[in-house]
Amino acid sequence: MVKKGLLERLKEGGVVIGDGGYVFALEKRGYVTAGPWTPEASVEHPDAVRQLHREFIRSGSDVIQTFTFYSSEDKLKLHGNEVGKEFTCKEINNAACKLALEVAAEGDTLVAGGVCQCPSYNEGKGKVFVQGQLREQVKIFTDNKVDFIICEFFMNVEEIEWAIEVAKESGLPVAATMCVGINGDFAGVSPGECAVRMAKAGADIVGVNCLFDPYMTIDTIKAMKRALDFEGLKPFLMAQPNGFFTTGTGKRGYASCPEYPFAMEPRVVSRSDVHKFARAAYDLGVRYIGGCCGFEAFHIRAIAEELAKERGILPLASDKHEPWGAANRLSSHPFINERVGKEYWGSIVPSSGRPHPPTYGQLPKAAP
Repeated sequence: MVKKGLLERLKEGGVVIGDGGYVFALEKRGYVTAGPWTPEASVEHPDAVRQLHREFIRSGSDVIQTFTFYSSEDKLKLHGNEVGKEFTCKEINNAACKLALEVAAEGDTLVAGGVCQCPSYNEGKGKVFVQGQLREQVKIFTDNKVDFIICEFFMNVEEIEWAIEVAKESGLPVAATMCVGINGDFAGVSPGECAVRMAKAGADIVGVNCLFDPYMTIDTIKAMKRALDFEGLKPFLMAQPNGFFTTGTGKRGYASCPEYPFAMEPRVVSRSDVHKFARAAYDLGVRYIGGCCGFEAFHIRAIAEELAKERGILPLASDKHEPWGAANRLSSHPFINERVGKEYWGSIVPSSGRPHPPTYGQLPKAAP
């Protein structure tokens, strides 16, 4: 079977569902060190990464990303001593490609090689050095024959423009997403201008990933779309928010929360929230919809179930989960039998159950 490529699927009007967050999920499972957040698990614990790939695919992902987040040589050298054995970018990225390609070959799943921001950018080492770090990663992806490149988690539009230039050298489709909110990037560039600059740099798909919750991401995508429409630019749109409510945070989004990173669970968005996000994103014209940090497999399943009519298919994981809690009718407890349907689950506002006031508004003074 010959797989349709990413752009082919999008040009046919299809919805492409991305995967969720790897570093947060694997840290909770004991395979990633919080702080550095580097992906040694691709080498040290391949079965853990392989299993997470399979969980996302079972839940509806059309794409799995190589677990190569923060796997640039400068980032790995910066934290090598803290996380144990020092692995090279080449060792990690080759291992990550092998795992993703192996699992993707079990079905009709695409593999995306992912690159993100480099410490060298903030250290002021300049375009040539930063692009050298990125080029090393992209070469590994092309050597392993991934399906496309995602440039993600960039906080400055200038750096992602540099990344897009390098990714385009591969000849593969390029998606570009920034971790920005409605206030724009860390240099004060508006989200609309960021989108225009990504598109003009050559990205086939532009959008937002991480730092902000699904609802805030929708606001940012709206601003991007307005600017793109004004300029007459028509890249495909992409949204992969994080899975934590971030109202009241600054430009660093969920990382500004006092609960970050070890007490974020009360802020986790529900599957009903994800249903609403997926519908809002689709209605806005977004056709690549997934998640980032905090998005687990059940969140991806919620996207796939919400868009099942448009896609003409339910995910395999829905075999064990009827949409909108319909299986609750089978509960042996009568009071739970009534918790069925969109009317109930779409209107409920979950409580944390804690007796003390939340930390909302109590952001650390150093967090912008």
